[in-house]
Order: sequence, then structure tokens, then C-alpha cells
Amino acid sequence: MLGVSERVRSHRDLIVWQKAMALVDSIYDAAEGLPQRERYGLWSQMTRAAVSVPANIAEGRARSTAKDFANFLAVARSSLMELDTLVTVSLRRSYIDDAAETDLLSQIEEVSKMLSSLRRRILTKGASS
Repeated sequence: MLGVSERVRSHRDLIVWQKAMALVDSIYDAAEGLPQRERYGLWSQMTRAAVSVPANIAEGRARSTAKDFANFLAVARSSLMELDTLVTVSLRRSYIDDAAETDLLSQIEEVSKMLSSLRRRILTKGASS
């Protein structure tokens, strides 16, 4: 996985951003199956939380300090935890099935681990600079 280095020219080079974008696609696909009455409730919350993850990665990468970038990665991870809860609500309401929940939670966990790892590396590198 590319981290913050000379090889990373933009947020698009970060594998975590790419994985977060794939999660956005998966969430939009899952949200299509929600009932119409959830269009402005759960559907809206799920898609906004999902989009927030790669958006915060991109915004943080554009900041001038490692500390700022790390803070945006923490916000991205917070959006992931919100999304985790919304996926669970969707399952409990029988809007998605067990297989969809398992797939979505697996993607959420993968992105979460990547964000945590990148954040640790950024903060460690920044502290040693």
C-alpha cells in the first residue's frame, strides 16, 4: 500500500482511497434495495457516510501538515463506524440480507484497518521529523 511518500502524487494514488471508493459503489448498490420510504432517511445517511470516507481522505491529503492529514483520516474512520451502524440497522430491518451485510462489513473493516495503519505511520513519521 502506498503511504505518504514521494510516490504519492495525489489522494488517487492511495490504495485506501481506492478501496473507499469501491465501498461507496457497494453502498449505493445495497441502498438501491431499500424501501422508497427510506429514500430520505436511511438511504441518504448511508450514502452520505460512505461518500464522506474517500472525501475526507482526499481533503486530508491536500492539507499542508501531517497532523491535519491524520485528523482527516480519523474523521474518515468515524464515518466508517457510522456506516457500520447503518448497515447493521439495514440488516435488522430486513432491508439487506446476511450475505450483503457480511460483504459490506468486511469492506468497512478493511478500509478501517488501512486508515488506522496510515494514520499511525503519518503520526509516527511526523513525530520523528
